[in-house]
Amino acid sequence: MEEVKRLERNLVVKGAIIDYYQDTMQIPNGNVVKWDLIDHKGAAAVVAVRDDGKLLMVRQYRNALERETLEIPAGGLNGREEPTIEAAARELQEETGYSSTDLELLNSIYTTVAFCNEKIDIYLARNLTRGTQHLDEDEYIDVEAWDLEDLLQMIYESKIQDAKTICGILTYASKYGRED
Repeated sequence: MEEVKRLERNLVVKGAIIDYYQDTMQIPNGNVVKWDLIDHKGAAAVVAVRDDGKLLMVRQYRNALERETLEIPAGGLNGREEPTIEAAARELQEETGYSSTDLELLNSIYTTVAFCNEKIDIYLARNLTRGTQHLDEDEYIDVEAWDLEDLLQMIYESKIQDAKTICGILTYASKYGRED
């Protein structure tokens, strides 16, 4: 494949969670084009499995979709240098009240490769210890425990549409789901 060359990058908007850039690119046929880039510092997510085999899920309102969603716990990194395993442990505790020192990387995904560099590392958490939720001031989250088979059915019926949640649950099911 021939080389694509960035000629210029301009910050259009600096946001709280993302930065929006417009890149001027030269593509292999010689044309100069404008490409959008959403720059994201990264995130971590957790497939949290209780001792009884139920998965902890969070139900919350998502403004982009104008509705509630059922998702695995997740959140952004505090900075690009924060280890994702630390962010996963923090988000698990903040959103669900549970903690774990038994975290294993399940998968890493890029959410929207056409225009966004957001990477989410998805961890498996087992040997959970129950504690207290510590939500951010802009969060309202209900914690629910679900059987794996019910979550898989919801994925197959398009009732769960969040990409990190689908990836996390399907990876867990494929790797461990029927053993626990």
